Amino acid sequence: MKIRAAMAGIAPAVLLLSFTVPAVAQPYPSKPVRFLVGFPPGGTNDIVARALAQKLTENVGQSFVIENRGGANTAIATEIAARAAPDGYTIMLNAPGHATNPSLMKLPFNSIKDFAFISLLAESQNLVVVHPSFPPRSVQELIAFSKKRPGEINFASSGTGTTVHLSAELFQYMAGVKWVHIPYKGGGPAVIELIAGQTSIMFSNVPTVIQHVRAGKLRPLAVTGAKRSSAAPGIPTVAESGIPGFEVTAWYGVSAPANTPRAIVEKLNGEIVRALNSPDLRERLISQGADPVGNTPEQYTAFMQNEIAKWAKVIQAAGIKGE
Repeated sequence: MKIRAAMAGIAPAVLLLSFTVPAVAQPYPSKPVRFLVGFPPGGTNDIVARALAQKLTENVGQSFVIENRGGANTAIATEIAARAAPDGYTIMLNAPGHATNPSLMKLPFNSIKDFAFISLLAESQNLVVVHPSFPPRSVQELIAFSKKRPGEINFASSGTGTTVHLSAELFQYMAGVKWVHIPYKGGGPAVIELIAGQTSIMFSNVPTVIQHVRAGKLRPLAVTGAKRSSAAPGIPTVAESGIPGFEVTAWYGVSAPANTPRAIVEKLNGEIVRALNSPDLRERLISQGADPVGNTPEQYTAFMQNEIAKWAKVIQAAGIKGE
């Protein structure tokens, strides 16, 4: 009886204690992560994001779910990311549009202050491709053909302000030719129209078109980087084809909303770098023409600041306007 009485006195205290001890926080991530991509399926951004998401899902044990929100050169998806809860359950694939948009349009967010930059994923080049029926077979032939037909040749892009667009604008400026810009809402739709013969030229990201080049559906003329692409070593650069100094590269990275806890940013950074170092993902990206990087949040933030400043000068000098 005394033992029962003593236990009866202890029970309320134990019950009270159970309500006052805070629950142990669940390890991150404990539920699926939304992975925003600012272009429709089929383009390079989508290809890179899905490859990374698959590897992160395998390594972490939680799904990284791709959500394509195309439009406005990634600005639509970027605004969604900027306004999302900073809890690590919304991340975004950044592309050069993140750096060019501030110079092309009025944005409802700050491209630096409203984001926590996690890691640069990969860098790639653009590939100058033409429809097989288009006569030029080299950069020099393209320039000569274009000079005889100013304003008559259409070129496709994945949207105003993308490197796909700006590559072609820089080419026109340096080569002294004039084409007509036909922007699409992503690399996938633009390539489909190019293959169909609705446009003649595209400076597309290598991963978007390399399979179509290998299948003979598009003819390659040159790559836009400082050196030849490992995915297509037989294709010369624009610079070595007659326009010295021409160089444009594309890149892909991951960010989260500003104020995402540092521990989560570091967790994501570590998992992304781990994924990029895995042999299967590296081989997959390299075969598509994207060279894996993987760096620190501080390095990626500095990279983004430099890209915004660099493209602001190019856009102003070329007189490029947003659409």
